[in-house]
Amino acid sequence: MARPSTRFVCQSCGAVSGRWAGRCNACGEWNTISEEIPENSGIAGGPAGKQAGGMAISLESLDAETGDIPRHTTGIAEFDRVTGGGLVPGSAILVGGEPGIGKSTLLLQVAAVLSEQGHRCLYFSGEEATAQVRLRAKRLGVERAPVGLGAETSVSNILTTLENGEKPALIIIDSIQTLWSDSLEAAPGTVSQVRTCSQHLVRYAKRSGAALLIVGHVTKDGQIAGPKVVEHMVDTVLYFEGDSGHQFRILRAVKNRFGATDEIGVFEMKNNGLAEVANPSEMFLGDRNDHSPGSAVFAGIEGTRPVLVEIQALVAASSLATPRRAVVGCDSNRLAMIIAVLSARCGLRFGAHDVYLNVAGGLKITEPAADLAIASALISALSGITLPTGRVYFGEVSLSGAIRNVGHTASRLKEARKLGFTSAAIPVPVDGEAPDKQIFVENLPHLGALTASILGSEEVKNRDSIEKDAKNS
Repeated sequence: MARPSTRFVCQSCGAVSGRWAGRCNACGEWNTISEEIPENSGIAGGPAGKQAGGMAISLESLDAETGDIPRHTTGIAEFDRVTGGGLVPGSAILVGGEPGIGKSTLLLQVAAVLSEQGHRCLYFSGEEATAQVRLRAKRLGVERAPVGLGAETSVSNILTTLENGEKPALIIIDSIQTLWSDSLEAAPGTVSQVRTCSQHLVRYAKRSGAALLIVGHVTKDGQIAGPKVVEHMVDTVLYFEGDSGHQFRILRAVKNRFGATDEIGVFEMKNNGLAEVANPSEMFLGDRNDHSPGSAVFAGIEGTRPVLVEIQALVAASSLATPRRAVVGCDSNRLAMIIAVLSARCGLRFGAHDVYLNVAGGLKITEPAADLAIASALISALSGITLPTGRVYFGEVSLSGAIRNVGHTASRLKEARKLGFTSAAIPVPVDGEAPDKQIFVENLPHLGALTASILGSEEVKNRDSIEKDAKNS
């Protein structure tokens, strides 16, 4: 009997090589290559080797009529918003997030809601025993939901269970890194096992019409563990974000074949599970201190929803040769660029100061429109001047110091008015854009105008105070 051929696979990027090496030539990671024995079957499940003759398929035109995509609405509005309106039958969704962030809690709540609507939902746990899952269900108050529960790590046993009995409407796998296939001589969690198990499950979901929810672990960089091919195999990739020190959780779509990829869902972690947050702006600004220097409110857009969030900055004298730059919730390269523009174009000096930037509430901001709010918070923190109460900021900053326009201006200002804000600092509007008459708008063409506006307001305040003291004396 011939000895089965082996290959060496990088557990970080999935690159395959014919011999072992300490460093992967594809991704550059060290000590990530392991020996694996490939399965003896082809992609379609048949014997490897020469392909058998196929059959011709019928082709259709692009203008053929297509009906609306059917969906299973869960009733959890924030979850349905991110998925594009609900779960599509036959779709595969990969949910990633850090340990303890609430992935299992969210999916158990989704399964409970759908099962109470009359759909058959199955929950396979590979990390926890059934008793542990039942304890979580009792804590969430969904222990009476007719959800089929099983603790299994063999993908063959799971597929056999699915084939027997009524076809389910929802299948939850928690998690894909714990599953293994007996066709591979590799440990669970390796690239080959994750890829093969995902392939079998996705193939069953497409054939049966069941919606598949797969939980995936993340690496230290926040990416879903395993090769990117797993993300390409599924229809939707969701990331569950949040900080363990905050009660807020953000569900974000980074890939969605049945909806938009720029929507977010906001949840609040409570003792009885995850609760929807209908007005995220009000929650993110709940503990804001209006009279503290270095605090600016950014009016952002997440998908179709305007979200107001507080940006906090702290500038302190540094004794280090290289001052520290610490960022939470924003891109550190963006902060470095804004500091450089403020130094070069506005004459502000940050070279001898440590700079700390934080986005309150645990939200992660990637929108360039936050540049103006970040710059305002930095100027306020450096000068010790409190920004005007009731003002929001948004606009993109260029390397020349010019403030560029961003989209959805009307939606941002409308959300600011709804929460009681009375003024806004924004870029100069483009031709044809009607100004908002219900809120005072200060149009800033350059960062120099922003600096003069913040520092000048303090000069006016001091002058009025001196004149008032002189009259009293």
